[in-house]
Amino acid sequence: MSAARSRRWSDASSTQGERPDTTYDPSVSDTSRRAGGGVRSALRWLLGGALVFAGVSHLTTQRSEFQAQVPGWFPIDEDVVVITSGLAEIALGVALIALARHRVIVGTIVAAFFVVIFPGNIAQWTEGVDAFGLDTDAERFIRLFFQPVLVIWAIGSTGAWQAFRAGTWPATPTRTDG
Repeated sequence: MSAARSRRWSDASSTQGERPDTTYDPSVSDTSRRAGGGVRSALRWLLGGALVFAGVSHLTTQRSEFQAQVPGWFPIDEDVVVITSGLAEIALGVALIALARHRVIVGTIVAAFFVVIFPGNIAQWTEGVDAFGLDTDAERFIRLFFQPVLVIWAIGSTGAWQAFRAGTWPATPTRTDG
C-alpha cells in the first residue's frame, strides 16, 4: 500500500487504524492510477521496434541512404558513423522494450540520441542531399519537424517527462503495467 493511500485511509477513518469503505475512490483506483499506461507502453514498444528496424537498416539495406545523412564536415568516416549509430539504435530499441523498469532513464537517453543525430538531418537539408525519397529542399525541410516529435515520443512513452515534472527523475515510477 502506498504511503499516500495509507494516509488517506487514516485521515478518512473515524477510528484510528480502521480501514474505511474504499469500494470506489477514483483518486486511488487502478483505472485512474494506470490511465494511459497501456497506451504509453504500446507507444514505447512501437518506438523500440522502430529503432531496432532502423538500426538493422543502417547495417543492411539502407546503408548508403544513411551515409548520405552524415554531414560532410563530420570528421569520422561515414561508414563508421552509420555502423555505430545503427548499433546504438538497435541497443536503444531493445532497451526500450526489455528494460521497462528503467524506462525513464532509457527514454531520456533515446531522446538525447535523437537530439545528437539531428545535425545529420539539418546537413541533409542544407547540403541538398537526396536520401530516403527526400529529393527536394521542401521535403528535407519538412522532415526537420519530425525530429522533435521523436524526442517527445521518447520522453512521453517512457514516463520521463512525467518524472521530470514530478521531480523524481531518473527514478521510474513503480507501476504494474510495465
